[in-house]
Amino acid sequence: MTISEFQELIRTMYVKKDLARGIDGTFMWLIEEVGELAAALRKGSVTEMASEFADVLAWLATIANVAGVDLASAVSQKYGSGCPGCGQMVCQCPDEGKP
Repeated sequence: MTISEFQELIRTMYVKKDLARGIDGTFMWLIEEVGELAAALRKGSVTEMASEFADVLAWLATIANVAGVDLASAVSQKYGSGCPGCGQMVCQCPDEGKP
């Protein structure tokens, strides 16, 4: 499944609820899922971690839908030509800075 296909799947399943909840409510759900991912990374099984990664990705797609952002396009524009910091396909940025 591509990023675009996943974002469209999430849109199809949830767009009415997501638009009613709005960006602020949706963002809070995303952050809650990030917390659950953190807990799973700390002491969860691979199955639990995988489930939480999927939830975080779904809520990220949801908030992108509510905000009107095409995730595939955003990812391609920012990372499609290499590291946004140094421009290389294998990042050469210093370890103390982003990325």
